[in-house]
Amino acid sequence: MSYTPVAADVAKLRNQTGAGMMDCKKALVEAEGDFEKAVDILRKKGQKVAANRADRESSEGAVIARVNEDNTLGAIISLNCETDFVAKNEAFIELAYEIAEMAVFAATKEELLATDFHGITVAEKLIEQTGVIGEKIEIGAFERIEGPFLGAYIHAGNKIAAITALSAKVDGGDEAAKSVSMQVAAMNPIALDETSVSQETIDKELEIERELLVKEGKPENIIENILKGKMQRFYKDNTLVHQSFIKDNGISVADYVKSVSGDLKVTGFIRVSLA
Repeated sequence: MSYTPVAADVAKLRNQTGAGMMDCKKALVEAEGDFEKAVDILRKKGQKVAANRADRESSEGAVIARVNEDNTLGAIISLNCETDFVAKNEAFIELAYEIAEMAVFAATKEELLATDFHGITVAEKLIEQTGVIGEKIEIGAFERIEGPFLGAYIHAGNKIAAITALSAKVDGGDEAAKSVSMQVAAMNPIALDETSVSQETIDKELEIERELLVKEGKPENIIENILKGKMQRFYKDNTLVHQSFIKDNGISVADYVKSVSGDLKVTGFIRVSLA
C-alpha cells in the first residue's frame, strides 16, 4: 500500500525547503514518509536543475547592502537569477537579504558560500532554491568594506546598492553616510578622489583629450595647460569627493560632509549594480 503524506508533514517540508506543495507531497511519497529523505530528494532535484541550467545567463536579481550593528563592517551582494519575475518575488528578496547579512562577516565569496545556512551551506541553499524556482540562482557580485562609520543605500527595485565609509561616528552621521551612498548609487564615481584614480585611466583620458586638441588645431605650447584644466574637470565629474552633491549642486560631496562635522571625511565606498 502506497504511503499518503499528511498535510502537516507537507506543510513542514514546504516551510523548510521553500518547495511547492506538490513537489513536497511527491518527495514524501517517494521517501515513504521519511522526512530527511524527502529533503534530500528535493535537494537532488535542485542539483539536477542547477546542472541543466548551468550555462544560462543570470543577469537579473536583487542587489542588497547590509552593515553590522556598530556600522563598522558592510557588504553588498547580488543574488542573481534568470528573470525579472523571480527577482521581484518576495521570498527571493528575503533570501537575498539573509545572505547579505551573512556576507558582512565573510572575507570572500567562497567563505560566504561555505557559511552555515540553517544546517546547510549557502551554496547548498542556492542549489536547493534553483530546484524550487526552476531558474539558475547564484551569488554574482560580492563586495565588502570596513571603516570607522558606514552607511548603506539600496535603490528602489534592488538593482543598485552602495555603502559609504566616513572617517568618524558623529551626530548626523547616519543621514550623511546614507546621502553620500545615494550619491554613489546615482553618479557611479570611478574613485574616491584624484589620488585614487588609476594611472591607466589617467593616461587614457589624457590621450583622448590631447588627440582632440590636436585635431582642433590648438598650438602645442598651450596644450599642456589646457590638459591640466580638462583633468581637473574630469576629477570633478568622476571622483566622489569632488562631484557636485546631488541634493545641493552648489557644493561638493566633500563640502557637504564637512557641513555635518568640520573634520569629517569620506574614506571609501563600494557600489554594485546589475546593469
